[in-house]
Amino acid sequence: MEAQKPGFFEETQELVEDYVSNRLQLLKLQTAEKSARLVSLLLTGIVMALLCFFILLFLSLTAGYLLAQLTGSLFTGFGIVVLFYVLLLVAVLYLRKRFLDKYISNTVIKIFFESTADDDDANEKK
Repeated sequence: MEAQKPGFFEETQELVEDYVSNRLQLLKLQTAEKSARLVSLLLTGIVMALLCFFILLFLSLTAGYLLAQLTGSLFTGFGIVVLFYVLLLVAVLYLRKRFLDKYISNTVIKIFFESTADDDDANEKK
């Protein structure tokens, strides 16, 4: 058998430690990137939802007053608008599990498991 050069195990241990350290650092960076994208998407969604809320609020007030003028009763005009929103709420609650939950879950999974440019480069080298 050949004699191993001195320090082989120490050198191998150092290389393994460096490799593990680099992989942990890469994992941390990838997690930070995915989390930042998810938070960014969440904050953008909240701002868009808030703006849509105000648009919908003022459109509802306008529709309520318009229907009140057409029906001759403020109560009836705004009642029609409320009835519309109650029907919309029932439809959303009914269809939530079928469409909305799947869409949100798929979006989060897509963000966490989509490949980055670094992953594509690594796959091309193989």
